Amino acid sequence: MGLLGGIFGSKEKKEKKELPWQALTNVEQLETVANRSKERPQLLFKHSTTCGISRMVLNMFTDHYDLGEEDADLYFIDLHAYRPVSNAVAEKFQVLHQSPQLLIIKDGTTVYHASHGAIADTPFEQYL
Repeated sequence: MGLLGGIFGSKEKKEKKELPWQALTNVEQLETVANRSKERPQLLFKHSTTCGISRMVLNMFTDHYDLGEEDADLYFIDLHAYRPVSNAVAEKFQVLHQSPQLLIIKDGTTVYHASHGAIADTPFEQYL
């Protein structure tokens, strides 16, 4: 790859990594999240579909997330489509709303949360 290839990227298509997201679309699901967190960690990702930074952080998270489906349940909240759910997450799990935001829930409570670039530094091994 030449200099321009290094700057503008390779022509090779990178395989898009998919995560087993479950959509959080109603407030009632938060009880399920809290109950499941007693068995295994629950990760909630709050995403703004109109924010470039949120998209970049989501892509970084997806690319670097290296846990198996047996390690945790992953939930995705589209802030624009489900704002009441996002507000309920902030209230139920006692965190200030931010976007993008990652929460780790264990035993019904928030044990870790981060927003923006700090999401990439999440020390999963401490919480899972």
